[in-house]
Amino acid sequence: MTAAEIGRGLRAGKFTSIEVTRHFLERIDHAGQLNAFITVTPERAMQDAKSADARIARGEGGPLTGVPIAHKDIFCTDGVLTSAGSRMLSNFVAPYDATVVERLAAAGMVMLGKTNMDEFAMGSSNETSWYGPVRNPWDATKVPGGSSGGSAAAVAARLAPVATGTDTGGSIRQPGALTGLTGFKPTYGRVSRYGMIAFASSLDQAGVLSQSAEDAALVLAAMAGHDPRDSTSVDVAVPDYAAGLGASMNGLRIGVIREFFGEGLEQGTGRAVRTALEGFKAMGATIVELSLPNLPLSVPTYYVVAPAECSSNLSRFDGVRFGHRCPEPRDLLDMYRRSRGEGFGAEVKRRIMTGTYVLSAGYYDAYYLKAQKVRSLINADFHKAFNEVDVLMGPTTPTPAFAIGAKVDDPITMYLNDIYTIGANLAGLPAVSVPCGLADGLPVGLQIIGPHFAEQRLLAAAHAWQQETEWHRKLPPLFA
Repeated sequence: MTAAEIGRGLRAGKFTSIEVTRHFLERIDHAGQLNAFITVTPERAMQDAKSADARIARGEGGPLTGVPIAHKDIFCTDGVLTSAGSRMLSNFVAPYDATVVERLAAAGMVMLGKTNMDEFAMGSSNETSWYGPVRNPWDATKVPGGSSGGSAAAVAARLAPVATGTDTGGSIRQPGALTGLTGFKPTYGRVSRYGMIAFASSLDQAGVLSQSAEDAALVLAAMAGHDPRDSTSVDVAVPDYAAGLGASMNGLRIGVIREFFGEGLEQGTGRAVRTALEGFKAMGATIVELSLPNLPLSVPTYYVVAPAECSSNLSRFDGVRFGHRCPEPRDLLDMYRRSRGEGFGAEVKRRIMTGTYVLSAGYYDAYYLKAQKVRSLINADFHKAFNEVDVLMGPTTPTPAFAIGAKVDDPITMYLNDIYTIGANLAGLPAVSVPCGLADGLPVGLQIIGPHFAEQRLLAAAHAWQQETEWHRKLPPLFA
């Protein structure tokens, strides 16, 4: 059942939140081989479920009251380990809730635990976690995508009906595509980043991994909205996303990005995406092929901007106030060096070093400033495209899920796995990946990108596709 179906069943009295929560906790217990969770919180979950049942019995609550959820371990959760997948924070118990956690709790959702992730959200495969790699429920030898791979694996294996994630360069949409889920990234600033451990502050955005667009609409409506505690939070009214799901696709102008269908796109993936585009055409949409000439520059631009911001954000992790501290340091400098050397993994170190380099005297103008100028050009390309079309569509990833270990020794090849998703982050645009087929028995994702604050339009398009197809209902055989 989807999260929306569970919510309707709870309000109809078909079952209780305690029964539903116990069911998911049992599934989590039996799926340890996926390594999807860092922390499971059964006592808190059962207490939340008990409270939700009481609210429902009083006729209170909403469509998500009593529905379980898992949170990516990048969101601070009061009294619960919040590690960001790193040894650096392997002993950090957050003293407060992130806004996302706070708002979903207020909606009556039941927290099952915290999901595994690439360390500090840096990765495309969920192999950089201090807690070990997450495995794809469709094939345990394959990656689930990253950095929100634990959340994706949990929902795909039905260990949770829905889960939160974060998307800095595709880290919700990419794992969504590789595990057969709906992965939704809202407009930058639509969802508060307060209490979300920062990687790259101008790119990070919280979102949701779910089975359906309807689930994404309900969860996004609960988590979105202005937050005065976050200076990047936008004060724009949040519509009733679920109410707009029935919109017709007749007359929708779909732009197909020419650059997304070139070299590097795996044949089966391309075939599934083109079939989906024909499906939208049959629903009355118009297909327009167009070019975003600066979009191919998104990967090098991202891998200058994001490391520069991570270099700044991660400077606070020095072993002084919280997090990992090396034993018996000789002096302050030794403590800094060893604590950071021991606390951070290889990929995080690589990005910190890259970011520090591009921000250093003599290189700032040549790299960081130039990257920001190219970022403006990419944004202008999108703006021009949306003067001609309503949404853009194309593949989410160039290939289906790849084998664990296949790309860990080649960072450039790994980075190129996000080639289709990064542009939306650089421009701050909303985007969603929806399942559109299988290639070699593994899920393929169709990406839909819209203009700023067009979340309702994207959700309506995703929902319309899911009303016509059953790809979002497909379960990994081992977890059916």
